[in-house]
Amino acid sequence: MTASVDLGPGAATRPANETFGYKRAQRAEARRAFLLAVPLLAFLTLTFILPIVSLLWRSVDNPELRAAMPSLVTALAKWDGRDLPGLPVFDAFAKDIANAQGGGGLAQVGRRLNYYEPGFRSLLLKTARNLPAAPQGDWRSTIVQIDKRWGETETWRLMQRAAWSTTPDYLLAAIDRKTDANGEIVPVAPDQRVYIAALLRTLWISTVVTALCLVLGYPVAYLLANLPAHQANLMMIFVIVPFWTSLLVRTTAWYVLLQPNGVINSLLMSMGLTAEPVPLVFNRLGVLIGLTHILLPFMILANYAVMKGISPVYYRAALSLGAHPVEAFRRVYVPQTLPGIGAGVFLVFVLALGYYITPALLGGGGDEMISQLIAIQMEKQLNWGLAGALSAYLVIITVAIYVAFSQLMGVDRLKMG
Repeated sequence: MTASVDLGPGAATRPANETFGYKRAQRAEARRAFLLAVPLLAFLTLTFILPIVSLLWRSVDNPELRAAMPSLVTALAKWDGRDLPGLPVFDAFAKDIANAQGGGGLAQVGRRLNYYEPGFRSLLLKTARNLPAAPQGDWRSTIVQIDKRWGETETWRLMQRAAWSTTPDYLLAAIDRKTDANGEIVPVAPDQRVYIAALLRTLWISTVVTALCLVLGYPVAYLLANLPAHQANLMMIFVIVPFWTSLLVRTTAWYVLLQPNGVINSLLMSMGLTAEPVPLVFNRLGVLIGLTHILLPFMILANYAVMKGISPVYYRAALSLGAHPVEAFRRVYVPQTLPGIGAGVFLVFVLALGYYITPALLGGGGDEMISQLIAIQMEKQLNWGLAGALSAYLVIITVAIYVAFSQLMGVDRLKMG
């Protein structure tokens, strides 16, 4: 006969209470972890996410005319765009020009309108200089007398386009397109087609650099993963030493080595391999050499992290079953390293897409990558809208590459280790 034990009246509800307490503890732990991450999230948002979003917004933002000439923007919104605008538009134009002359808003509007038609800035400033305090008759006849272009409907259509709060012009210009007078998208003149070629060039250079890094880095990673620990650690030092040196210093070193009178050309001529200096810098070859050297450690480390965790048992089993070493390596070992290959290829390719210093120092006039054109638009042309559009396409390409990789290999296989 089995004795029974009374567990008390709360025995039936104890498991439910314990489960509730465990979930409550988990939620409290999650809240504490989130609070600890709040400073980092705030820092990343202020210094990384917001600047990127702000630059991308510039690709469609169109604030110049709306800020400098609000009355004209309101008047142009009521114009149908067919015939010459009525007197209210000219009255608002004259009023806004008189108010905008004191600041820099008029110059910004002129620079914005110059993207539509070269010489528009000069037209606007000429009108501001010659505009009288009071009209001679009405403002339309007075303004047309200053310059006959104000009597053309097309001039005011361009002004109306500049009055939109958002614009596709920058995004179209970044792919060598524009809208004509009928609102249709057409290619720009052949001598102005720059950005599509730069995008294709950037993709080509990034692809070649990635392939070179994979060919050079995969054997090194395999050697590091299979050497004895003390030898592997010694070799790993040579892989990570470049990270201790400034990127600018490393690129400048290649500039010294590759120039016509540099070390490499002097060595080639002293060995009798060439009679004159080989052009190794200020061309595509210099860019490929510099980028491959700088990005090679990323490929090595990505593959090494995966190879280090691969057990040699499978490879040895294939050999013991009669497989040739090359066949066993190709069919047994290489498939296990695909996560490292995928991570290395993706990392190197994306980094190469946005590199600026190395192509700028080692490349020639026809080797500009998209990052250099973005810098030119921001620093020299002051065209932040076009810089934002080029950056937007670079982000789209990066996201598309990530999606392609995740579909091809799986997101989990892109993780290292």
